[in-house]
Amino acid sequence: MLTLLSFLFFTALVGILTVLLTRGDDHRSTAGYFLAGRTLTGGYIAGSLMLTNLSTEQLVGLNGAAFADGLCVMAWEVVAGVALALMAMWFLPRFLKSGIATVPEFLEYRFGKSTRTITTFLFVLAYTLLLLPIILYTGARGLEGMLDVRGLVAPIATLGERSSLTLVVWIVGLVGSAYAIFGGLRAIAVSDTLNGFGLILGGFAIAGFGLGEVAARAGSSGVFEGMRILREADPERFHSMGPATSSVPFSTLFTGVLLLNLFYWCTNQQIIQRTLGAKNLAEGQRGVLLAGFLKLLGPMILVLPGIIAFHLFRDRELAQDAAYGTLVRAVLPHWMSGFFAAVMVGAILSSFNSALNATATLFSLGIYKGLLRPSAGPDAVVRSGKWFSALVALAAMLGAPLLMEQKSIFEYLQQMNGIYFIPLFAVIVTGMVERRADARAANIALLFGLIAMALGSFAWKDAIEQRMYFFHFMGIVFLATVAAQLAFGRMWRRESPWVQEDSGEVDLAPWRFATPAAALLLVCVLAIYISFA
Repeated sequence: MLTLLSFLFFTALVGILTVLLTRGDDHRSTAGYFLAGRTLTGGYIAGSLMLTNLSTEQLVGLNGAAFADGLCVMAWEVVAGVALALMAMWFLPRFLKSGIATVPEFLEYRFGKSTRTITTFLFVLAYTLLLLPIILYTGARGLEGMLDVRGLVAPIATLGERSSLTLVVWIVGLVGSAYAIFGGLRAIAVSDTLNGFGLILGGFAIAGFGLGEVAARAGSSGVFEGMRILREADPERFHSMGPATSSVPFSTLFTGVLLLNLFYWCTNQQIIQRTLGAKNLAEGQRGVLLAGFLKLLGPMILVLPGIIAFHLFRDRELAQDAAYGTLVRAVLPHWMSGFFAAVMVGAILSSFNSALNATATLFSLGIYKGLLRPSAGPDAVVRSGKWFSALVALAAMLGAPLLMEQKSIFEYLQQMNGIYFIPLFAVIVTGMVERRADARAANIALLFGLIAMALGSFAWKDAIEQRMYFFHFMGIVFLATVAAQLAFGRMWRRESPWVQEDSGEVDLAPWRFATPAAALLLVCVLAIYISFA
């Protein structure tokens, strides 16, 4: 009961503070609702970026991958520093210069309306069918055991595993929908920042208690002693260079792993939407680079607990996606259970309502106003986003329990993401660099990349994996899509080279420390890999 009460208290506290901090916000205009009125400062951007990313598919999935493969899976965290440096210095200035609200809107400026329409539908389908159900499933999986849901409802009803999971999915889905539908992007960013501090604190606490348990089982005490024992017991699990048998072999850092990180942090609507709401370029760069440095701490929260779980529970027949929840239940003091469960809910809500808000933005601005009702006013556009959010949330809540059969939800997420991440990123980057190809070249190249990735992910997957790592295949498809766009661009060309115009909506004066901060971030990434090589 203490766990439940503390959980409800901390969850309600964040909700109340969010309402108080955002009660005067503009929710009627499209910029106010979808882009927080372009008022977000560096702290909010960094906090929101971190918590949108640090959700349960990361806590559960990445720690599960570390349980199986060790430290090498830190690539998903550390390589993000490279992507965020590029986002701050190259992508963000170009996005803010156009004053866009969505990535497809940028593609419309570069190529035309048809490219925007295709990419909008692609994002909406991917978020609805893949991302949102996975967020709800992994969140429910983590919370179900942490709060002992079946035990809590036992006096009322007897629930099986699937029924218990479904109950948590619907509770979290309904609460997350309320944030996204009624609060808009600023409410999401504020609640993300509040929950972010709790998540980082709780994440480090789990690692600390886990190391203490390692030391205690060896007849000693202390966090540092626990780390020493852990490294001596399993030295092969502390290598940054993943072996060929791991899920992240070292060579893949330069192909699929890097490309997935670049798309995720530089062009993924769900993630970058809060950067598009930056008050100015300087605040946007400050927030993105701060998030980059915070990501370097990610392995302490998202990788080390998985290694600890392997050390403590290696004798058990434990599914890798159950490793994190098992560790939390084993080492977390009872008095902290409710707080950490509330933080976990915050992480789930962050990713869920961010993806939901991004989906609504894409639909309202790209499909509803762009195709269905071009003359619609701001009120109608915002209202369409709210209704669409409700429908998408309902679909995600119905689909989440169907993911119970997946062996590794994190690996499944990365492979499915690659189907649209890789071709989209190829078209966006090529369009920024090459200025003569028209919409036909981009659309055909995008279709080519989607078909190649879909065939590789399903029909050809076994044959490909017999010859190469699948992440290398992603790199090949990326290069082939770029080559296709350049080749078709020689056939279908604009009359004059594309010139990006300044919309004047955002102050583009850069942060004066952006260049040295980005350089330091890259040096830190390299140092981490060298120190654990």
